[in-house]
Amino acid sequence: MATAVPTPEQTGRRRSWRRLPVVHQLRQSVGLQRGMLIAGLVLMGLFVVTAVFAPLLAPYEYGQLRDAQGSFGAQQPPSAEHWLGTTVGGYDVLSRVIWGSRTALYVIVIAVLLSIVLGVLLGLVSGYFGGWLDRVLVVIADAVYAFPTLLLAIVVAIVISGGQSRLWGGIFAAAISITVVFIPQYFRVVRAETVRIKAEAFVESAKVIGASNRRIMTRHVLRNATRTLPLILTLNASEAILTLAGLGFLGFGIQPTAAAEWGYDLNRSLSDVSSGIWWTSVFPGAAIVLTVLGLTLVGESLNDLADPRLRTRRRAADVPEDEVEDAPAGTPEVSAVPGGTLSGPDGIGAPHTGGTRA
Repeated sequence: MATAVPTPEQTGRRRSWRRLPVVHQLRQSVGLQRGMLIAGLVLMGLFVVTAVFAPLLAPYEYGQLRDAQGSFGAQQPPSAEHWLGTTVGGYDVLSRVIWGSRTALYVIVIAVLLSIVLGVLLGLVSGYFGGWLDRVLVVIADAVYAFPTLLLAIVVAIVISGGQSRLWGGIFAAAISITVVFIPQYFRVVRAETVRIKAEAFVESAKVIGASNRRIMTRHVLRNATRTLPLILTLNASEAILTLAGLGFLGFGIQPTAAAEWGYDLNRSLSDVSSGIWWTSVFPGAAIVLTVLGLTLVGESLNDLADPRLRTRRRAADVPEDEVEDAPAGTPEVSAVPGGTLSGPDGIGAPHTGGTRA
Protein backbone atom coordinates (compact mmCIF):
# COMPACT_ATOMS: atom_id res chain seq x y z
CA MET A 1 0.00 0.00 0.00
CA ALA A 2 1.51 3.30 -1.08
CA THR A 3 2.13 5.97 1.51
CA ALA A 4 1.82 9.70 0.90
CA VAL A 5 5.18 11.44 0.65
CA PRO A 6 5.17 15.03 1.99
CA THR A 7 6.04 17.70 -0.52
CA PRO A 8 9.07 20.00 0.04
CA GLU A 9 6.69 22.86 0.82
CA GLN A 10 4.92 20.85 3.52
CA THR A 11 8.24 19.74 4.99
CA GLY A 12 9.50 23.33 5.02
CA ARG A 13 6.39 24.64 6.76
CA ARG A 14 6.55 21.85 9.33
CA ARG A 15 10.17 22.58 10.13
CA SER A 16 9.61 26.35 10.21
CA TRP A 17 6.99 26.28 12.97
CA ARG A 18 9.06 23.76 14.92
CA ARG A 19 11.92 26.25 14.98
CA LEU A 20 9.86 29.00 16.60
CA PRO A 21 11.49 30.06 19.91
CA VAL A 22 9.00 28.64 22.40
CA VAL A 23 8.05 25.62 20.27
CA HIS A 24 11.70 24.72 19.71
CA GLN A 25 12.53 24.84 23.42
CA LEU A 26 9.38 22.91 24.29
CA ARG A 27 10.30 20.11 21.89
CA GLN A 28 13.86 20.11 23.21
CA SER A 29 12.85 19.76 26.85
CA VAL A 30 12.32 16.42 28.56
CA GLY A 31 11.27 15.25 32.00
CA LEU A 32 11.26 17.87 34.74
CA GLN A 33 12.45 20.59 32.36
CA ARG A 34 9.39 20.09 30.16
CA GLY A 35 7.07 20.02 33.15
CA MET A 36 8.50 23.29 34.49
CA LEU A 37 8.30 24.95 31.08
CA ILE A 38 4.71 23.85 30.46
CA ALA A 39 3.60 24.92 33.94
CA GLY A 40 5.25 28.32 33.48
CA LEU A 41 3.70 28.81 30.04
CA VAL A 42 0.25 27.92 31.37
CA LEU A 43 0.54 30.43 34.23
CA MET A 44 1.86 33.12 31.87
CA GLY A 45 -0.93 32.39 29.41
CA LEU A 46 -3.59 32.74 32.13
CA PHE A 47 -2.03 36.03 33.24
CA VAL A 48 -1.94 37.51 29.73
CA VAL A 49 -5.45 36.31 28.82
CA THR A 50 -6.84 37.71 32.07
CA ALA A 51 -5.14 41.07 31.50
CA VAL A 52 -6.24 41.39 27.88
CA PHE A 53 -9.85 40.34 28.47
CA ALA A 54 -10.27 41.97 31.88
CA PRO A 55 -13.36 44.00 30.84
CA LEU A 56 -15.09 40.77 29.79
CA LEU A 57 -13.97 38.59 32.70
CA ALA A 58 -14.45 41.00 35.60
CA PRO A 59 -18.01 41.09 36.96
CA TYR A 60 -17.62 44.73 38.04
CA GLU A 61 -15.38 47.72 37.42
CA TYR A 62 -12.24 48.05 39.55
CA GLY A 63 -13.66 51.10 41.39
CA GLN A 64 -17.33 50.06 41.52
CA LEU A 65 -18.95 50.13 44.98
CA ARG A 66 -22.60 49.41 44.19
CA ASP A 67 -24.91 47.87 41.64
CA ALA A 68 -28.65 47.92 40.97
CA GLN A 69 -29.33 46.10 44.27
CA GLY A 70 -27.42 48.68 46.32
CA SER A 71 -24.03 49.00 47.96
CA PHE A 72 -21.73 45.97 48.04
CA GLY A 73 -20.82 46.42 51.69
CA ALA A 74 -17.37 46.21 53.25
CA GLN A 75 -15.59 42.94 54.12
CA GLN A 76 -18.38 40.73 52.88
CA PRO A 77 -17.41 37.02 52.77
CA PRO A 78 -17.38 35.08 49.48
CA SER A 79 -20.91 34.52 48.20
CA ALA A 80 -22.87 34.02 45.00
CA GLU A 81 -22.91 37.78 44.36
CA HIS A 82 -19.21 38.23 45.15
CA TRP A 83 -17.30 35.01 44.57
CA LEU A 84 -14.16 36.22 46.40
CA GLY A 85 -15.87 38.61 48.81
CA THR A 86 -15.37 42.37 49.15
CA THR A 87 -12.54 44.51 50.54
CA VAL A 88 -12.50 46.87 53.49
CA GLY A 89 -13.28 49.68 51.06
CA GLY A 90 -16.29 47.84 49.64
CA TYR A 91 -14.72 46.77 46.32
CA ASP A 92 -15.30 43.37 44.74
CA VAL A 93 -12.14 41.28 45.31
CA LEU A 94 -12.47 39.21 42.14
CA SER A 95 -12.84 42.32 39.99
CA ARG A 96 -9.84 43.97 41.64
CA VAL A 97 -7.69 40.88 41.07
CA ILE A 98 -8.66 40.65 37.40
CA TRP A 99 -8.19 44.35 36.69
CA GLY A 100 -4.89 44.29 38.59
CA SER A 101 -3.45 41.89 36.02
CA ARG A 102 -3.90 44.54 33.33
CA THR A 103 -2.03 47.13 35.41
CA ALA A 104 0.82 44.66 35.97
CA LEU A 105 0.96 43.87 32.24
CA TYR A 106 1.24 47.58 31.41
CA VAL A 107 4.22 47.96 33.73
CA ILE A 108 5.95 44.84 32.38
CA VAL A 109 5.58 45.87 28.74
CA ILE A 110 6.72 49.47 29.22
CA ALA A 111 9.61 48.64 31.57
CA VAL A 112 10.97 45.74 29.53
CA LEU A 113 10.70 47.56 26.20
CA LEU A 114 12.50 50.64 27.52
CA SER A 115 15.17 48.51 29.20
CA ILE A 116 15.84 46.41 26.11
CA VAL A 117 16.01 49.36 23.71
CA LEU A 118 18.36 51.44 25.85
CA GLY A 119 20.41 48.56 27.23
CA VAL A 120 20.98 46.88 23.87
CA LEU A 121 21.87 50.17 22.16
CA LEU A 122 24.38 51.19 24.82
CA GLY A 123 25.88 47.70 25.06
CA LEU A 124 26.29 47.46 21.29
CA VAL A 125 27.99 50.84 20.99
CA SER A 126 30.19 50.27 24.05
CA GLY A 127 31.38 46.81 23.05
CA TYR A 128 31.94 47.61 19.39
CA PHE A 129 33.86 50.89 19.67
CA GLY A 130 35.55 50.34 23.05
CA GLY A 131 38.03 52.98 24.24
CA TRP A 132 37.16 55.69 26.73
CA LEU A 133 33.46 55.51 25.87
CA ASP A 134 33.39 51.86 26.89
CA ARG A 135 35.11 52.56 30.21
CA VAL A 136 32.76 55.42 31.06
CA LEU A 137 29.62 53.42 30.25
CA VAL A 138 30.83 50.44 32.27
CA VAL A 139 31.46 52.62 35.34
CA ILE A 140 28.04 54.28 35.02
CA ALA A 141 26.30 50.91 34.59
CA ASP A 142 27.99 49.52 37.71
CA ALA A 143 27.05 52.61 39.71
CA VAL A 144 23.38 52.50 38.62
CA TYR A 145 23.16 48.77 39.29
CA ALA A 146 24.05 49.42 42.93
CA PHE A 147 20.80 51.35 43.56
CA PRO A 148 18.02 49.34 45.26
CA THR A 149 15.13 48.93 42.85
CA LEU A 150 12.34 49.64 45.33
CA LEU A 151 14.05 52.69 46.85
CA LEU A 152 14.60 54.16 43.40
CA ALA A 153 10.99 53.40 42.50
CA ILE A 154 9.76 55.34 45.55
CA VAL A 155 11.91 58.35 44.65
CA VAL A 156 10.72 58.32 41.03
CA ALA A 157 7.09 57.95 42.12
CA ILE A 158 7.39 61.03 44.33
CA VAL A 159 9.13 63.03 41.59
CA ILE A 160 6.59 62.10 38.91
CA SER A 161 3.34 62.34 40.82
CA GLY A 162 4.11 63.40 44.39
CA GLY A 163 3.40 59.89 45.66
CA GLN A 164 -0.31 60.16 44.73
CA SER A 165 -0.22 58.24 41.48
CA ARG A 166 -3.00 58.08 38.98
CA LEU A 167 -3.07 55.21 36.48
CA TRP A 168 -0.35 56.28 34.07
CA GLY A 169 1.58 58.18 36.71
CA GLY A 170 1.95 55.05 38.81
CA ILE A 171 2.68 52.87 35.79
CA PHE A 172 5.42 55.15 34.51
CA ALA A 173 6.86 55.64 38.02
CA ALA A 174 7.31 51.90 38.39
CA ALA A 175 8.33 51.36 34.75
CA ILE A 176 10.97 54.11 34.69
CA SER A 177 12.54 53.02 37.98
CA ILE A 178 12.65 49.42 36.77
CA THR A 179 14.10 50.56 33.45
CA VAL A 180 16.96 52.44 35.09
CA VAL A 181 17.91 49.42 37.20
CA PHE A 182 17.47 46.84 34.41
CA ILE A 183 19.46 48.70 31.74
CA PRO A 184 22.84 47.60 33.21
CA GLN A 185 21.79 43.93 32.95
CA TYR A 186 21.06 44.15 29.23
CA PHE A 187 24.09 46.40 28.78
CA ARG A 188 26.48 43.87 30.32
CA VAL A 189 25.15 40.91 28.33
CA VAL A 190 25.13 42.69 24.96
CA ARG A 191 28.51 44.35 25.55
CA ALA A 192 30.19 41.04 26.42
CA GLU A 193 28.72 39.33 23.35
CA THR A 194 29.65 42.26 21.11
CA VAL A 195 33.28 42.20 22.28
CA ARG A 196 33.43 38.49 21.45
CA ILE A 197 31.63 38.68 18.12
CA LYS A 198 33.53 41.64 16.69
CA ALA A 199 36.70 39.51 16.74
CA GLU A 200 35.10 36.80 14.57
CA ALA A 201 36.23 36.20 11.00
CA PHE A 202 32.92 37.20 9.38
CA VAL A 203 33.10 40.65 11.02
CA GLU A 204 36.67 41.12 9.81
CA SER A 205 35.57 40.07 6.33
CA ALA A 206 32.79 42.65 6.36
CA LYS A 207 35.31 45.34 7.27
CA VAL A 208 37.64 44.26 4.46
CA ILE A 209 34.94 44.57 1.80
CA GLY A 210 34.17 48.10 3.02
CA ALA A 211 30.99 47.64 5.08
CA SER A 212 30.22 50.59 7.33
CA ASN A 213 30.24 50.32 11.11
CA ARG A 214 26.48 50.86 11.20
CA ARG A 215 25.85 48.00 8.78
CA ILE A 216 28.18 45.65 10.63
CA MET A 217 26.60 46.46 13.98
CA THR A 218 23.01 46.06 12.78
CA ARG A 219 23.37 43.20 10.29
CA HIS A 220 26.13 41.05 11.77
CA VAL A 221 26.71 41.82 15.45
CA LEU A 222 23.25 42.70 16.79
CA ARG A 223 21.54 39.48 15.70
CA ASN A 224 24.17 37.28 17.34
CA ALA A 225 24.57 39.38 20.48
CA THR A 226 20.89 39.34 21.53
CA ARG A 227 20.10 35.62 21.49
CA THR A 228 20.15 35.28 25.29
CA LEU A 229 17.93 38.30 25.99
CA PRO A 230 14.66 36.30 26.24
CA LEU A 231 16.10 34.56 29.29
CA ILE A 232 16.75 37.88 31.05
CA LEU A 233 13.42 39.28 29.89
CA THR A 234 11.30 36.68 31.70
CA LEU A 235 13.21 37.05 34.96
CA ASN A 236 13.08 40.85 34.80
CA ALA A 237 9.34 40.76 34.14
CA SER A 238 8.78 38.94 37.42
CA GLU A 239 10.89 41.51 39.28
CA ALA A 240 8.86 44.29 37.65
CA ILE A 241 5.67 42.86 39.15
CA LEU A 242 7.27 42.65 42.58
CA THR A 243 8.47 46.25 42.35
CA LEU A 244 5.01 47.49 41.39
CA ALA A 245 3.46 45.50 44.24
CA GLY A 246 6.04 46.90 46.66
CA LEU A 247 5.19 50.46 45.63
CA GLY A 248 1.51 49.85 46.18
CA PHE A 249 2.07 48.09 49.51
CA LEU A 250 4.10 51.04 50.83
CA GLY A 251 1.45 53.53 49.74
CA PHE A 252 3.25 55.00 46.72
CA GLY A 253 1.34 53.07 44.10
CA ILE A 254 -1.81 53.72 42.11
CA GLN A 255 -4.89 54.98 43.90
CA PRO A 256 -7.91 52.60 43.96
CA THR A 257 -10.11 55.03 42.05
CA ALA A 258 -7.58 55.18 39.18
CA ALA A 259 -6.81 51.48 38.66
CA ALA A 260 -6.61 48.16 40.46
CA GLU A 261 -3.23 47.19 41.87
CA TRP A 262 -2.42 44.07 43.87
CA GLY A 263 0.11 45.71 46.21
CA TYR A 264 -2.34 48.40 47.31
CA ASP A 265 -5.01 45.79 48.03
CA LEU A 266 -2.54 43.86 50.19
CA ASN A 267 -1.73 47.02 52.12
CA ARG A 268 -5.41 47.69 52.82
CA SER A 269 -5.95 44.10 54.00
CA LEU A 270 -3.33 44.17 56.77
CA SER A 271 -5.85 45.01 59.46
CA ASP A 272 -8.20 42.28 58.20
CA VAL A 273 -5.76 39.45 58.90
CA SER A 274 -5.93 39.84 62.68
CA SER A 275 -9.74 39.88 62.49
CA GLY A 276 -10.00 36.55 60.68
CA ILE A 277 -10.93 38.16 57.35
CA TRP A 278 -8.66 36.15 55.01
CA TRP A 279 -10.15 36.67 51.55
CA THR A 280 -9.04 40.29 51.16
CA SER A 281 -5.35 39.33 51.33
CA VAL A 282 -5.17 35.74 50.08
CA PHE A 283 -6.36 36.31 46.52
CA PRO A 284 -4.26 39.41 45.62
CA GLY A 285 -1.24 37.69 47.20
CA ALA A 286 -1.94 34.49 45.27
CA ALA A 287 -2.15 36.47 42.03
CA ILE A 288 1.31 37.96 42.65
CA VAL A 289 2.81 34.60 43.61
CA LEU A 290 1.38 32.67 40.66
CA THR A 291 2.33 35.31 38.10
CA VAL A 292 5.89 35.61 39.38
CA LEU A 293 6.12 31.81 39.62
CA GLY A 294 5.04 31.39 35.99
CA LEU A 295 7.55 33.92 34.71
CA THR A 296 10.33 32.42 36.85
CA LEU A 297 9.63 28.86 35.70
CA VAL A 298 9.78 29.88 32.06
CA GLY A 299 12.98 31.86 32.60
CA GLU A 300 14.74 29.08 34.50
CA SER A 301 13.65 26.45 31.96
CA LEU A 302 14.90 28.50 29.02
CA ASN A 303 18.16 29.09 30.86
CA ASP A 304 18.66 25.34 31.40
CA LEU A 305 17.89 24.57 27.76
CA ALA A 306 20.25 27.27 26.49
CA ASP A 307 23.17 25.89 28.54
CA PRO A 308 24.43 22.55 27.14
CA ARG A 309 25.89 21.68 30.55
CA LEU A 310 22.46 21.93 32.22
CA ARG A 311 20.31 20.63 29.37
CA THR A 312 19.03 17.10 29.77
CA ARG A 313 20.13 15.04 26.80
CA ARG A 314 17.55 13.13 24.88
CA ARG A 315 18.45 9.64 23.76
CA ALA A 316 18.55 9.02 20.02
CA ALA A 317 15.82 6.42 20.38
CA ASP A 318 13.47 9.05 21.81
CA VAL A 319 13.77 11.33 18.77
CA PRO A 320 10.78 10.89 16.42
CA GLU A 321 11.64 10.00 12.87
CA ASP A 322 9.99 13.14 11.48
CA GLU A 323 12.40 15.32 13.52
CA VAL A 324 15.49 13.90 11.85
CA GLU A 325 16.37 15.82 8.72
CA ASP A 326 16.66 13.86 5.52
CA ALA A 327 20.31 13.19 4.75
CA PRO A 328 21.67 12.57 1.26
CA ALA A 329 22.57 9.07 0.23
CA GLY A 330 25.94 7.95 1.52
CA THR A 331 25.99 10.32 4.49
CA PRO A 332 27.27 8.58 7.67
CA GLU A 333 24.82 7.90 10.46
CA VAL A 334 24.60 10.82 12.87
CA SER A 335 23.94 10.85 16.61
CA ALA A 336 20.90 12.90 17.66
CA VAL A 337 21.20 15.44 20.45
CA PRO A 338 18.75 18.08 21.71
CA GLY A 339 20.53 20.92 19.93
CA GLY A 340 20.89 19.13 16.59
CA THR A 341 23.46 16.76 15.10
CA LEU A 342 26.99 16.31 16.32
CA SER A 343 29.38 18.00 13.89
CA GLY A 344 32.56 16.22 12.91
CA PRO A 345 35.79 17.71 11.58
CA ASP A 346 34.37 17.84 8.06
CA GLY A 347 31.26 19.71 9.30
CA ILE A 348 28.74 17.16 8.01
CA GLY A 349 28.41 15.02 11.13
CA ALA A 350 30.50 12.55 13.03
CA PRO A 351 29.97 8.90 12.12
CA HIS A 352 28.86 6.48 14.79
CA THR A 353 31.81 4.32 15.79
CA GLY A 354 30.16 2.12 18.36
CA GLY A 355 29.00 2.35 21.92
CA THR A 356 25.98 4.26 23.14
CA ARG A 357 24.84 7.48 21.56
CA ALA A 358 24.53 10.77 23.44
